[in-house]
Amino acid sequence: MKKLMIDSFKETIWNFYASHGRDFFWRTKPIPYHVVVSEIMLQQTQTYRVAPKFAQFIEELPSFETLAQASLRDVLSLWQGLGYNRRGMYLQKTAQKICTDYNGQLPNDPEILVTLPGIGQATAASICAFTFNNPTVFIETNIRAVFIYFFFKNQSEIHDKQLMPLIEKTVDQENPREWYYALMDYGVMLKQTMPNPSRKSRHHTKQSKFEGSDRQIRGAVVRLLTQFRSLDKNSLIEKIGKEPNRVEKIVEKLISDQMISVRNKRLTIYRGA
Repeated sequence: MKKLMIDSFKETIWNFYASHGRDFFWRTKPIPYHVVVSEIMLQQTQTYRVAPKFAQFIEELPSFETLAQASLRDVLSLWQGLGYNRRGMYLQKTAQKICTDYNGQLPNDPEILVTLPGIGQATAASICAFTFNNPTVFIETNIRAVFIYFFFKNQSEIHDKQLMPLIEKTVDQENPREWYYALMDYGVMLKQTMPNPSRKSRHHTKQSKFEGSDRQIRGAVVRLLTQFRSLDKNSLIEKIGKEPNRVEKIVEKLISDQMISVRNKRLTIYRGA
């Protein structure tokens, strides 16, 4: 790809960011704990929903140490409204491993981070870029939209493997943190002003309907148990108001995931073995 095209692309992104860059607390203070919490929250949740929950979360649990020592019930209570409660559980497990295995210090290595609960390759790379300003290479939904829009206008079924060399070639070596912020903000603008370019991606999937889904029931089970502390199974099923057999299967899965447990024939948020 011609250098002139790359330079023009980068100038466009930087110029947009200079006048339209978004402001979030985890950007203004990209300390390790804030970055990890925000990246896990943002995995499957929009920023407008994350921002207020993030502020509340770090006010109540301001460090890896306080998160590691909190009860899972308190963590999941703070997580309510973000969805996918397993992420909250994994975030706490990650904090615990950072405290016990790395003396409370976030490793500056994607290969280590990817071994922590709930952190995949893209999240590990983004954490290193945003925390340590390392020029790692990763892709997420808004970055995907930007590169498809600029470089694959007349194509469809685009694989991420086609995008990654471009992302690597264009990443700013001096300030990758701000560069990725700029890319993501441009991607948000694209999605707000035109049909989502990511629809041309082979990896694009529409989120399944939430209403009436197992995901909704799982969330309701966790919410009720954070609210009431403990319930017998029949009371829980009655409050959920869905098919008893279906609720029981979901409860059994939550037990096997160690998100909830049974104590004296009552269901509670998991409190350890």
